[in-house]
Amino acid sequence: MWEGKSNAHLNGDYQRIGDIMLNNLKVLQLYKNYIDHHEEILMGFENTMKQDKNFEQLLKDFESQKVCYLPLYSFFLKPAQRLMHYQLILERLLAHYYADHPDYKDCKSSLIKIAEVTSASADTMRSLENLHKLLELQRDLLGIDNLVQPAREFIREGCLQKLSRKGYQQRMFFLLSDMLVYTSRSATPSQQFKVHGQLPLRNMYVEETDPKMAVANSFTIFSGNRCLLVAASSQEEKDKWVEDLTDSIQLVRVKGDDIHLQKQPSLKSSTSSSENIDVSDPAPSSPPEKQSQHRANTTMHVCWHRNTSVSMKDHNTAIKNQLSGYLLRKFKNSNGWQKLWVVFTNFCLFFYKTFQDDFPLASLPLLGYSVSTPSEVDDIHKDYVFKLQFKNHVYFFRAESEYTFERWIEVINSATSSAHRTRLFSRMESEMEAR
Repeated sequence: MWEGKSNAHLNGDYQRIGDIMLNNLKVLQLYKNYIDHHEEILMGFENTMKQDKNFEQLLKDFESQKVCYLPLYSFFLKPAQRLMHYQLILERLLAHYYADHPDYKDCKSSLIKIAEVTSASADTMRSLENLHKLLELQRDLLGIDNLVQPAREFIREGCLQKLSRKGYQQRMFFLLSDMLVYTSRSATPSQQFKVHGQLPLRNMYVEETDPKMAVANSFTIFSGNRCLLVAASSQEEKDKWVEDLTDSIQLVRVKGDDIHLQKQPSLKSSTSSSENIDVSDPAPSSPPEKQSQHRANTTMHVCWHRNTSVSMKDHNTAIKNQLSGYLLRKFKNSNGWQKLWVVFTNFCLFFYKTFQDDFPLASLPLLGYSVSTPSEVDDIHKDYVFKLQFKNHVYFFRAESEYTFERWIEVINSATSSAHRTRLFSRMESEMEAR
């Protein structure tokens, strides 16, 4: 929905949206039915893919097209998320309107009815978001089965350096509510991640590593007879991992056998405990497939390249912070500005020539990026300009008004500043140990 400014009120006229929403609320039941049956639809696709190789190849072929700029299942969830965005926009309008504004009453009535549906389906939506993430992991992890389980929840994914016989090596870790899985990226055309091992959380604990024996920002994970020495890219990354690991371990202990009795994933080979794995060899069971258009933009691949992590809480925050509109873009060393239709969703900016285009010209994953206003050395003398930067990668964007400028900064900050979120416990007070 458009969020630009209007001058209609200067002529005594007003743009209204509340009456349109109110007159079309009969579709709420369609949204509710879609949400209620979404898991059934999703698992129907999954089961059909397993049983019909032609159908599976059809979906893979579609995902390889430019029009499929996100994982296919992400598009399935968009209609279910739309009600939440309607609610957020109506809340924003009501906060802006005065009580006797011509559109206030209809917006208020629409909000009440929409909020009833979103509130009733909140638990279902959280469950669906988690199911989507587990299915994404199931497709992208080589060497593990039965990842999708009713009681299993995704917690965090990201990069850590793991100590092995060859020294510290980059590994991708996936923290779930009952186990920790670590992987490395394979050399298959699909760029999936090969599982090296899985550790149950049931008897796990985390300790600070002796500074004399480790690199900066390191900690040790103990699980049964296994011991992993890992290092994060920063103190904040370390704190996030330790916090989520500690909370997840404690929750497993509180819930006891209810989690432990669920079906555990099974590794497809005996390499789970070995770091002597030649990851250049594709898994025999995975035939070569065309590189999917969307794969480089998924959070696990961005985390791998940016050496960062993202949690389910971050995903849920990002869902609420999506925006589209025209922006002028300028590269660091270019002179001109290019007008583009920009869509921000799934932690990523997608660039279109116009809003009518079927697929983006390019994309920019923003995990790891910072958003700010230009400094004097940037030599930008325009209004409503914000700056995106990751290391030496710098982009400038110019909005059409103060309102849109503030909205872009708000949504990008909200969805990408997870590295700076307030931790649930103080670093000074925590003993970094779950015993």
